[in-house]
Order: sequence, then C-alpha cells, then structure tokens
Amino acid sequence: MHKRAAISYFFITGFFILFAFQSAYAQDEEKVTIPLNHFYAEPTNSGGLRALISKLHFSFSPGYGRTFYSQDLSDFAILQPQNSGPVIFSKDRNISGGNISSAYRYWFNDVVADSSVSFNPASDFLVNSDTADIKYKAPGTSIPLTGSIHVEFDRYKIGGGFIFEYHRPGTFAPNMFEDELSTFDPDFGSTFYKKYFVLLGAKVYRYYEYVLAVDAQIGAFNLTKKFNKDVIQKGIYFNIGATIEREMSEYFSLFVRPSFDFKNFTVNMPETDLSVNTSMNAFYVSFGFIYRIPKLRKCFLKSCTTQINHQHGNKVYRSRVHPFYKWQNPHHGQNYPNLIKYKRKNKKKFNAY
Repeated sequence: MHKRAAISYFFITGFFILFAFQSAYAQDEEKVTIPLNHFYAEPTNSGGLRALISKLHFSFSPGYGRTFYSQDLSDFAILQPQNSGPVIFSKDRNISGGNISSAYRYWFNDVVADSSVSFNPASDFLVNSDTADIKYKAPGTSIPLTGSIHVEFDRYKIGGGFIFEYHRPGTFAPNMFEDELSTFDPDFGSTFYKKYFVLLGAKVYRYYEYVLAVDAQIGAFNLTKKFNKDVIQKGIYFNIGATIEREMSEYFSLFVRPSFDFKNFTVNMPETDLSVNTSMNAFYVSFGFIYRIPKLRKCFLKSCTTQINHQHGNKVYRSRVHPFYKWQNPHHGQNYPNLIKYKRKNKKKFNAY
C-alpha cells in the first residue's frame, strides 16, 4: 500500500507541475517572437528631425520648350509702308492729309513711337482690325532648368520651386496678308527668364515601378531687363503637366514631364489707353530625377559590408555598400543579383573566372 501511494503521489505531483509550466508558457507565447529579441537592444532612432527631413523630395530637371507668341491687335489698324516695317496706330484715328500723327513702329518688349508717319495710298498697304482679325505670331525656343522641393501626403504632393530659362524669340509674322505685311524681329537675340511657383499634384496611377502623376505650377515670371517694365504689366503663369516616374529605389526616381504653360503680358502705349496683349503660351518636355533624403543614417563602421538596414547597439543604420538608386531587399540588399559570369561580355566565355 505504501508503494502504491508513493507512485500515485508522484504522478499527481508531476501532473500539477506540467500543468503549471504549460500555463506559464501559454501566457508568454504571444510575447515571444524570435530569440534574437532577447539579445538586441530596442532601437531608439525611429523619429526626430531626420524623420521629418526624410519627407522632403528634391527634384532637378533640364528640358526643352517651344513658345507660341501671339499678339492681339484688335484695337489697331496696320499700315505697311513701301520701304519700312509695319506700323500700328489706333483704328479710330482719322488719317488726314496723308499723315498719321501718332503711330508705333515697335511694340514687343518696348514701345517705339513715331509722331509723323506718312501714308501713300498708291504704294502703301493699310488694313483695319475691324475688317480682319490680324495677329502677329512668332515661335520661341527655351532651355529651362527646374529645381523644386515638395512633401508627399499619401498620394498628394505640395511644394514649390524655381525655373531658370534660356530663351530665344523668333521672327514675328502676320497670320494673314503675308504678301502685303512684312515681318519684324525682336531687338534682342536671347534672354533669360525666371519663374517662381507653387507646386500641387497627385499620383493617379501605378504600374509596378512606374507612377503617373498630374501636377500644376502656379506662380510668377520675371522678364529681365531687356523688357521695359515701365510699360509692361505681367500676370501670373499657370503650368499643367503629367509626370511619369520610374522608381529606381525608395529614395531615387527618374521622370519625364510634358507640360503646357499659360502666360501673357501687356504692353501699354504711352499717353494713350491702348495696349497690346502678348500671349506666351509654351509647350515643355523635361527630364530629371527626384531624390528623397533617407530616414536612416549611413552605417558609421567603414568596414561594415552589410547590405540591408541593420542595427548596432540601440541604433539602426542603412548600408554603406548598397546603392541609393537600387531597391532595398529586406533579406540581402540585392546589390549583386547576377553572378559575374552572367554579366556583359562574360556571357560568351566558357569560364568567366
């Protein structure tokens, strides 16, 4: 009897010990993930100023632009003397004695007035804007350099930027009566425009690493000293475009952006209430890159060759050897996804090593 009681006591005690151990293990099972959590310190650099700066996206892009100048001459009559360039004057002015007392021989970036223009009906050509909708048009070419900075919220972006643009205007020609009316050239060969803008946009479509965004620039433009600002009034300019991005990594993207500009300026004729409105609408294509400052600092150990984001002590760092223009693979960094013997000219060799 004593031996049976001892065996029963042993089994009962063992059952209670096993039950208590299983209950304790079940309570802690959800907290324990992998054993490495017991050996690595909890990272402490998950926020701060760098996390805020990492939200900023910087972009730079050169490009090419084509300007379509168009001048509204609806308030004027146009006279084409036989031996000089075109002359404009008020369509309401009466021509008496073959002379025009107040006319303008130039009206693009400045005003050149002529107080006495003679009119010979036998040889000169005269047309009034009441009988024909005449506009003087000219092409223009540009090379813009654009820099901007913006912040992204979900798929929306807001920011601002600056454009420095080299520009060459072309020859102004009439849209009708080309055989009777002559052309005229601007009094300068080239100039530089400056633009300041606010950027608003949104990403509307994604296909793997490709992203389509629509955005708009709203701002002001500077016509430089080659334009007489005493007689010129400018408005704001508006640009709308579509940005096609190719995401090379989480920090770096390449993009192409076709866009269209809407802008104009008005030349006021001195001592009159007349003015000439010049439209400067333009089409642009820009190619560039977008760079975002990484949230993590580069690893401080120069000898460290880890390709993934990793931890030293209680700080997390990004790799020193992984290029910023490649996607960060969480397992190996994918710095070298192909073996050397499969690259470039080594493909044709029997033994690349």
